[in-house]
Amino acid sequence: MKIAIYGLGRMGSQIVRKLHEGGHIVIASNRSPAPIDEMKKFGMIGAYTKKEVISAFGTDKVIIWLMVPADIVDSELETWLKLVPKGSVLIDGGNSKWSDTKRRAEIVKNSGSVLIDIGTSGGIWGYQNGFSMMVGGDSQAVEIIKTVLETLKNPEGMYAHFGESGSGHYVKMVHNAIEYGMMESLAEGYRLLKEGPYKNLDLYKVGEVWQHHSVITSWLNELTKDIMKENPGQNNVEGSVAESGEAKWALEVAKDFNIEMKAIQTSFDVRLDSQKGKVNFATKLLASMRNAFGGHKINNQEK
Repeated sequence: MKIAIYGLGRMGSQIVRKLHEGGHIVIASNRSPAPIDEMKKFGMIGAYTKKEVISAFGTDKVIIWLMVPADIVDSELETWLKLVPKGSVLIDGGNSKWSDTKRRAEIVKNSGSVLIDIGTSGGIWGYQNGFSMMVGGDSQAVEIIKTVLETLKNPEGMYAHFGESGSGHYVKMVHNAIEYGMMESLAEGYRLLKEGPYKNLDLYKVGEVWQHHSVITSWLNELTKDIMKENPGQNNVEGSVAESGEAKWALEVAKDFNIEMKAIQTSFDVRLDSQKGKVNFATKLLASMRNAFGGHKINNQEK
């Protein structure tokens, strides 16, 4: 299948490589030229402008996967809709707010095309392990891109279509809110190990034991125990932890539906407090976890 990926950041660059190696014809595009140059070295089609993206499709159906920050999706869609022919398929694979996606889907539909939302998880390991994809939108359009999803899930990922527009991003939002709580629990536990009554515990060894079919065996714990091996004291880690917005959105929905989310609320508050200077071993570990699975900056001054 011929598909364009616009946005070649941490995950976008992995998606284009995985699709290219899976036999798809991939058009790689980005706001800055350097990532395009890099993808061309792998044999992909490089497109330095949006018009070049459209031209590269020729007579083929235009399918464009956007991997851009949530705060610029509206402006990006506005520009793309002026260029794409009717009947095109646009995909928002980023972390957009589900209610925004529903609104955007109507705009795209009224223009004669269709918007699919794909909440994409897997971080910088998706290329190797396969992506976990939560899909929302028109079922016929989802069927069109099925071969793309099949390629991206290999070898151990998964995808599922959850229904109408916004449902994919909604499921991903809840996923990320749960992620906040799980990360916080692990970080607090490892802090208790480090600062509790036993001062010489080997935290890597603890994590290694836990990772062998204990109840808390998980990918997050695997990453955490490896962090403990590399930097057990979390030296040179500031401990200020960013929040992407999705836990905040999940808490807003929970309030609207009178659903208590105490663990997730607490984990969210810890991140906000860390940005105000309330840092400790646990918040340092949170920052390191985010770097390990998503390639996010550990410290604010990093470029």
